[in-house]
Amino acid sequence: MTVATDEIYEKYLQKAITEINALGDEVAQAGAGTRVPVVGSGHPLADVFLLKYAPRASELQEGVAFYGRAGNALLKSLQRLRVDPMAIYGTNCLKFADGDEEESRPFLLRELHIVQPKLVVAMGEPARVFLNSVAFPLSSEISASTAELQRFTPTIQALVTPDIDEALDEAPAKTAFWNAFKLLGTWWAELPPY
Repeated sequence: MTVATDEIYEKYLQKAITEINALGDEVAQAGAGTRVPVVGSGHPLADVFLLKYAPRASELQEGVAFYGRAGNALLKSLQRLRVDPMAIYGTNCLKFADGDEEESRPFLLRELHIVQPKLVVAMGEPARVFLNSVAFPLSSEISASTAELQRFTPTIQALVTPDIDEALDEAPAKTAFWNAFKLLGTWWAELPPY
């Protein structure tokens, strides 16, 4: 007897939810009760993995990545591109305001293993450099070139954009972000259905 595809997906989803929750607990424990952790948010088996470098004040207040202005701007952008927001997972490289890269690399590595995205969007130069430093298995170095799809691993592509947080206050910066980010819409439209 074969197991239906939906049942297999549900088992993977339950496993991913359990692993993401356990990772969130470990990040909180790393804060030792004195630092506010900022955990990733979104679908635990998302096709698109959004990556910023460090949490902003609103994210620190809520403890959730992409909470606040950046998240609202991204939601509007995803709607404009006709990308399903339920297929997105977003996180920061650093999990604490005073976090360091050494502490944060294992967390990001695990998030990538759990989510298994088809596309990673590295927002800003620090996020791109950090992603390259994680040494994800079979990964190729991502160049600073924006607005083009790059091979990250045999199964994951990468897109580099300007930093969303820095792009919110000036029109030229917004335009630069949008010109790079809109490639996500083209990529999404060409994604084969499940």
